Amino acid sequence: MWRKLSVWIAKHMSQKQFILLLALLVGVGAAVAAQVLKFLIHEIEHILTSQFDVTHANWLFLVYPIVGIYLTALFIKYIVRDDIGHGVTKILYALSRKQGNIKGHNCWSSVVASALTIGFGGSVGAESPIVLTGSAIGSRLGQFFNLDHKTMMLLIGCGASGAVAGIFKAPIAGLMFTLEVLMVDLTMASLLPLLVSCLTATCITYAWTGISPMFNFELMEPFAVNRVPTSVMLGIFCGFISLYFTRVMNSFEQVFGRLNNMYAKLALGGTVLAILIYFFPPLYGEGYSTISMLLGNQTGAQADGVLNNSLFYGHPEYLLVYLGLIIMFKVFATTATNGGGGCGGTFAPSLFLGCIGGFVFSRLWNEYGFWQVTVPETNYALLGMAGVMSGVFHAPLTGVFLIAELTGGYQLFIPLMIVSVASYLTINAFEKHSIYAMRLARKGELLTHHKDRSVLTLMSLDAIIDKERPLLHPDMYLGQIVQAVSTSKSLHFAVVDMKGGMLGVINVNKIRKIIFRSELYRMYKATQLMRQPEMVLRTDDNMQTVMDKFAHCDAGTLPVLKPDGTFVGFVSRTRLYASYRQIMKDFSEE
Repeated sequence: MWRKLSVWIAKHMSQKQFILLLALLVGVGAAVAAQVLKFLIHEIEHILTSQFDVTHANWLFLVYPIVGIYLTALFIKYIVRDDIGHGVTKILYALSRKQGNIKGHNCWSSVVASALTIGFGGSVGAESPIVLTGSAIGSRLGQFFNLDHKTMMLLIGCGASGAVAGIFKAPIAGLMFTLEVLMVDLTMASLLPLLVSCLTATCITYAWTGISPMFNFELMEPFAVNRVPTSVMLGIFCGFISLYFTRVMNSFEQVFGRLNNMYAKLALGGTVLAILIYFFPPLYGEGYSTISMLLGNQTGAQADGVLNNSLFYGHPEYLLVYLGLIIMFKVFATTATNGGGGCGGTFAPSLFLGCIGGFVFSRLWNEYGFWQVTVPETNYALLGMAGVMSGVFHAPLTGVFLIAELTGGYQLFIPLMIVSVASYLTINAFEKHSIYAMRLARKGELLTHHKDRSVLTLMSLDAIIDKERPLLHPDMYLGQIVQAVSTSKSLHFAVVDMKGGMLGVINVNKIRKIIFRSELYRMYKATQLMRQPEMVLRTDDNMQTVMDKFAHCDAGTLPVLKPDGTFVGFVSRTRLYASYRQIMKDFSEE
C-alpha cells in the first residue's frame, strides 16, 4: 500500500507540493499531541489538587512531586529505555550530528512522561516535550519517504513551529521560534511549509479549544512615551533574571550529572522539589494559574491569590517578599524536576518568571515613586514575560510575537520590542548562546545561521579518515616496508607500537632515493626512516579545529589519534576540502 502511495505521489505531485502536504500532516500531528498533553496534565492536576483548602498549606505537596518524578523515571527506564530530556537540545543535536534522524519513540514518549511529571507537580513546562514530539513526527515522515538531509531539517522545523503554534495558538511565534532557536534558514523554499504547519496547528487548536487567547488580558492603560525608560530598565532586569536562571540551572545540572544512580537523583531532585512546592505552591506544575492571576490584576486584589495554599495565606503585606523568593527558587525547582528524573522544558518557567519579575518591578516602582511616573502592573507583568523568554532563549522576536499572540496584547508591540531587545542585549553580554544551544556550542556541534560554520558542524571527521593504509612497525626493515606499501597509492604511513600507539610517520617521497636500492633493504629500519608529523589531529577535535590545523601547516596529510595516543588513520587536505565543498553545495541549494 505504501509503495503504491509513493508511486502515486511521484506521478501526481511535484516535490514542492509533496513537501507542503507533509508540512500539513506534521502540523496536524503536532497540534493533536499538544492538546492531548494539555488535557492529560489538566486532568491529573485537577484530580490531585481540586479539593485542597486554599487557606493553609497541604502536606500532599510533599508527596505528589516525588511520586510524579518516580513514575516518570520508571517509565523512561523500563519502557522508553532512552534519554528524552532536554527536548530542544536533542533536536539541535539531531540537526547537526544525526542527519535529522530522531528516534520514533519521541513521537509519543515525551507526551506520556511530561504528563506524569507536570500533572503531579513537576515545576517545568510542557512545551519543549511537545516541540520534540512535533519534530520527531517530521523526522519520521522524512525518514519514511527517504528524503534528503535538507528536507529533513525543514520537516523538523515544521514540527517544532507547529508545536509552538498549536500549544500557544501563536502561528507567528512558532515561525520565529524555528528561525531563532532551531536556526533553520529562512528562504522562500522553507517559508511556505513552515507557515502551512503553523497555520494548520493553530486552526486545529482553535477548533479544539476556541479562538480566545491562552491568557485573558485587558489593556487598561495604553503605552506612553514617558514609560520608555522604565521599559528599558525592565528589559535589563529581565536580562539579569535570565542570566541567573541560565547559569544556576547549568551549575545545578552538573550536581545531578555526578550522580549515576537513578534513586540518588530521585532522592535529591524529589526532596528539593517537594520542599519548595510545600512552601511556595505557585511552583506546582507549569504555573499558568499564577500568570492568569497577575495578568488579571486590574484592581490590585487578585494578585493576593498567589498566596493560596501557602503559609503566607492572609498576609498580603508579604506578597513582594514571597514573589521575590519564588524568582530565586524557581530555577532550583525546575532543575530538580528534570535532574531527578522528570521530563519537561523551560518555556513555561521562563514565562512564569517573566510575569512575576515584571509584576515585582512595577509594584516596587510605583511604591517608591521613581521619577513620578506610574506604570501599570498588568502591562509590565506581560512585558516581563517577553523579556525573560527573549533572554533565556536568545530569541527576541519569538518573545515579542509569542506574548502578543498569547494574550492579544498587540497594542503593546513597541514596549514588547523594547523590553525584549534590552533583555537580549543584557544577557548576550555574558552568555553568547541560549540555554538550549550552549551545551552543543561548547562542543562545536551547533548549527547557526553562519553558513560556513554550519557546514563545518555538519561535517564529520570520522567520515573523511582513511583507515585502510597498512600499518608499519618500528622493527621492520626497508625491504619489508616497501613490500607492505607497494600496493597502496598513498604516500604517508604510520609507524605504531604493539598497542597501536603512533611512534612516527614515514613519507614515501622522503625516502624515494633509497627505496629502489635493494642493497639497502636490510640496512634501514622504520625507526630510522620515520619522522614526527607537523601536527596531529585528534578524534575529539571539532571540524573548525581540524581546518585551523591544516591552515597552520604545509602538510597535505595529517594523522588522527585517539585522546590516548592510539593511531586511527590519516586525513588528507584534498579529501577534507572536497567534503566541505560538497556539503556547502548541498546546504546552499534552494
